[in-house]
Amino acid sequence: MAKSGVWGCVGLMFMLGCVSAMRADELKVGDKAPAFKAESTDGKALTLDDFKDAKVLVVCFTCNDCPIAVAYEDRFIEFTKQYQDKDVKFVALNVNVTEDLEAMKTRAEKKKFNFPYAYDGSGKSAEAYGAKVTPHLFVLGPDRHVAYIGSFDDEMATDKVTKRFVPAAVDALLAGKQPEVTANKAFGCTIKR
Repeated sequence: MAKSGVWGCVGLMFMLGCVSAMRADELKVGDKAPAFKAESTDGKALTLDDFKDAKVLVVCFTCNDCPIAVAYEDRFIEFTKQYQDKDVKFVALNVNVTEDLEAMKTRAEKKKFNFPYAYDGSGKSAEAYGAKVTPHLFVLGPDRHVAYIGSFDDEMATDKVTKRFVPAAVDALLAGKQPEVTANKAFGCTIKR
């Protein structure tokens, strides 16, 4: 019986080591943000460098067909309005292979998006950032190091929101501070690759 207990512990340690190894290269708070390249709904190629003059950049992985991502669109529009004069930029990236640029153009026009919306059909940007769901947000500071990873706020229903994580992170960075909350679990629909 003691032998099986030892082998069980060895097996558990091996599995934990494998899980840790698989996650070791995942983007973390404090890491330099990876470059990305995507095609914007206005027909231009869009890269991380296009936002080099912004003090703070919010990168949002989203899509057209996830009800949770769609529920957040108005919040993203309002956020962009609220911070447009504060040297903050917001960019939405769609990496779902089930969607296309034409549908994105239609969505952006219908909703009157006031931020760039771009398509990366390769999915490389989501892989580099470690985005798993839509919406999944990354707040980047002036030096383009990651300051926050997770959800926009704590509740899909706007009337139940108690914590606004992305606006709080942006406000902290604009004040020259680090956000109090630097990461939480993003909730939404799994990215389709």
